[in-house]
Amino acid sequence: MDGPLRLLTLDDAPAMADLYAREAEFLAPWDPARDAEWATTAVQRTTIARQLSELRAGRSVPFGIVVDGELVGRLNLSGIMLGPARTANLGYFVAQSHNGRGLATAAVRAAAEHAFRELRLHRLQAATLPENAPSQRVLAKAGFERIGFAPSYLHINGAWRDHVLFQLVAPE
Repeated sequence: MDGPLRLLTLDDAPAMADLYAREAEFLAPWDPARDAEWATTAVQRTTIARQLSELRAGRSVPFGIVVDGELVGRLNLSGIMLGPARTANLGYFVAQSHNGRGLATAAVRAAAEHAFRELRLHRLQAATLPENAPSQRVLAKAGFERIGFAPSYLHINGAWRDHVLFQLVAPE
């Protein structure tokens, strides 16, 4: 795959642990509450192994966001449903030091292309906290449209939080 995305491997566990450790404070308002163990190589290896198992089962695609060979973020296509829905959830983050450079937008666009061309999905959905305007701009630039509001949608940073919902439908 061209662009800023590549599939994660078990060899990425140390780099992902380091990335999560460095970005813990930055990610805290946007992520589920995580204990210190999350940013360890062992937990990241287990997490990546589970996601690779989900990849083999056709339910998830775990990507790393890469700049000059360095992992600087994550992007997941998860909850893949085939059949009449042909949909997936999209979630991502980019390290704070790489924000504002168009990297997240490029990664989301590349993931959408992969989802529509390779996985033959019809729709991607994403959700952001209402106050996460930067992520909403990324989704808008990547062609997503706002489709709704979900009260108490996800448990984020220790509380059930409302989310703004977005979708991108495959071109005809």
